[in-house]
Amino acid sequence: MDWNELLINNWHIKLVSAILILAAWIDGKELKVPNWITFPMVLSGLVYSTCTGGWGGMGAGLAGMATGLACLLPLYAVGGMGAGDVKLMAGIGAWLGWQITLAAFVVSVVVGAVMAVLMVLYRGAWKKHYETFLTIFSEWIVIRNPYELSRIAAERKPTMALLPYGIPICIGSIGYFLYAGLM
Repeated sequence: MDWNELLINNWHIKLVSAILILAAWIDGKELKVPNWITFPMVLSGLVYSTCTGGWGGMGAGLAGMATGLACLLPLYAVGGMGAGDVKLMAGIGAWLGWQITLAAFVVSVVVGAVMAVLMVLYRGAWKKHYETFLTIFSEWIVIRNPYELSRIAAERKPTMALLPYGIPICIGSIGYFLYAGLM
């Protein structure tokens, strides 16, 4: 296989991967995935899906986008995730459809959990984070009102060690793409 074939085959997966790397790098530096990455990613993914599959492709892109949103929107609603991370998953879905998005999300969750545990161990604050986890878990069970949970989370956010979730999304998604033979 020559370089042209290597670059052209599954170019859309490689483009999504490059966007994910850029988003992860920015999220790692600024704790934010900017709209200038996510909105064009979602819109161009829907255009790509429509151009390659017609109305059915548009439906597949919209279903993928909805899957990406549904994966992280509940955590965003209660203050546990940034909006940029949610839109990043929606962008993956718009480009690649719901099945790949769901699989990439599952791998990203595992990567995020490992990263979170490593962060806690590195900081040596296991007890503090465990107590915070128990507090948040009990709030979810007792309060159940997403607006109230979001308000409480916003008050707690400045005191928490934050995980730039664009990084696990990037690592998990690209890892899945490689595992599935998409790249």
